[in-house]
Amino acid sequence: MLDPVTPPAGLAPRCARALLSPWARFSLLVLMLATAATAVVLYEPQRLLTTGWPAPVSTGGTALLFGLAYGLCTAAFVPRPVLNLAAGALLGSQAGLGSAVAGTALGAAISFGLGRLLGQDALRPLLRGRWLLAADHQLSRHGFRSMLAIRLFPGVPFAAANYCAAVSRMGWLPFLLATALGSIPNTAAYVVAGARATSPTSPAFLIATGFIAVTSVGGAAAAWLGRHRLRRDGRRSVTEA
Repeated sequence: MLDPVTPPAGLAPRCARALLSPWARFSLLVLMLATAATAVVLYEPQRLLTTGWPAPVSTGGTALLFGLAYGLCTAAFVPRPVLNLAAGALLGSQAGLGSAVAGTALGAAISFGLGRLLGQDALRPLLRGRWLLAADHQLSRHGFRSMLAIRLFPGVPFAAANYCAAVSRMGWLPFLLATALGSIPNTAAYVVAGARATSPTSPAFLIATGFIAVTSVGGAAAAWLGRHRLRRDGRRSVTEA
């Protein structure tokens, strides 16, 4: 009687190590993000601004569902300004702000968790450029302060900041706390603008749009200054090395 054919010794562990390797997990992350971005392009979530919420539910239920959808959409690269305007238009200023801030924290947590679990091990060995090393040093050593500044002056795209923080050694608590606190002013401005969009000459709408313009300019200036600071820190680290 012939013995059944058995796989070579150690094949299963090698396959498991290959599937769980850093680059295999990073490839899975890239695939997930590409799929999410494609779904966003096909679905066009900006239609919420014109068609409204698809199902008539209570105000509290709508705020909860919108917050969950907000978090998933931001993780899939939907621009936050669109979602913030929709929050104001659908829920009003108060409920819209609460739902948008909660969704912001949820989306940041999803992106940070995915980046930390699937991307950090593969990408950290590639941090060799001066700018990358300086940015990693800043986020790892001064995570809360750096992330708070990024959220207050949104010169860096939301998703990019999430995944850069995930690759660094920044902790969960400083990241989420800085994200929630730093996102409130800009989010509130967009939510109020969305809630008062039908009255474009009202003081609330004018103040909100003015704040958005000022923070946009401030974000661009902060990004420009931050780039030069990273360049200077990168040169310093090379000199010290």
